Amino acid sequence: MREKVIYLLVAACLIAVAPFPATAEEQAILPDDLRAQQIKDMKFGMFICWSFSTFSGYEWTRGVKDIRFFRATGCDTDQWCQTAKDAGMNYILFLAKHHDGFCLWDTQTTEFKVTNAPLGIDVLAKLRKSCDKYGIKLALYFSEGDWTWIKGDTPDDGVIPGSKRYGDPIWRKGENAALKKAQLKELCTLYGPIEFFWMDHAQGTGGLNHADTTAWIRQFQPNCFVGYNHGEASGRLALRERGSAGPIGDTKASAYNKEGEANYKGYLAAEFTYPILPKHDGGADWFYSLPKHDSLCYPAAKLFEDYEDAVKFGNIFSINVGPNYEGRIRDIDVKTLGQVGALIRK
Repeated sequence: MREKVIYLLVAACLIAVAPFPATAEEQAILPDDLRAQQIKDMKFGMFICWSFSTFSGYEWTRGVKDIRFFRATGCDTDQWCQTAKDAGMNYILFLAKHHDGFCLWDTQTTEFKVTNAPLGIDVLAKLRKSCDKYGIKLALYFSEGDWTWIKGDTPDDGVIPGSKRYGDPIWRKGENAALKKAQLKELCTLYGPIEFFWMDHAQGTGGLNHADTTAWIRQFQPNCFVGYNHGEASGRLALRERGSAGPIGDTKASAYNKEGEANYKGYLAAEFTYPILPKHDGGADWFYSLPKHDSLCYPAAKLFEDYEDAVKFGNIFSINVGPNYEGRIRDIDVKTLGQVGALIRK
């Protein structure tokens, strides 16, 4: 009953006019083959991860209660988009919410959000404006499981990756189907067209299975592709976390979704992604790591080779970068991606 009340309250809040309303053209349902080709034509994009883990030095950051932990001093979304444009990219894949439940948009579903942090900015809304300004399309990452939805106490030492309780199954029990639906509805109705959702299943479904999640998203944005990095195969987009280019159904191209690639027949396009930061000692991979790693970056030649493979197989390639404490992409990333862009144009 309580979940139903929460959902109805959130739904009422969404009746207000969206700041980025969809046009009639965007709302028109496109044939699958045409929409799949539009996705494939995006070719190359930037995956941006920015949340608590930017400041923790760990990939997963558990146990944060005070949102002042997100202590970003700036948020230069124009720099993100300019860097993407110079790199020959056509879209940005932005982390809307990681497993920690901290929302990077001004959600009405929780107070655990960036507009209540010292930054005080709806980062997604600002990014949407920058994307429109630079002609960049927008896609969203969303963690299905949410640690703030766990009922009961969680291990006090769960924030420490080396602790005895770090792998405790309790962390996969963050489920609240009503709030998951409410958050996805906000993202689908308040921030303009979303090219695709990159759904992270690492911490469970969040209480709503993949088939129902896909149907829920398509109810609001029928042309939006949805993909899951593993778990129940669903949607039209094959996700290959830490994978590589290859034809749809190529299990060698996927690190975690091999069963989906082998058996699911609904994929119409494929995306692969990995961090721009090579192997290193300590710190995060997908988020900004540590200042001591500021000179580490994969070479432009490797990124360009993977871009060419993506084009060859009709895939899209999302190279991951992590904005720093000031909300800017690292200088080494800007330089390297600019070199990739030069190679693409050449």
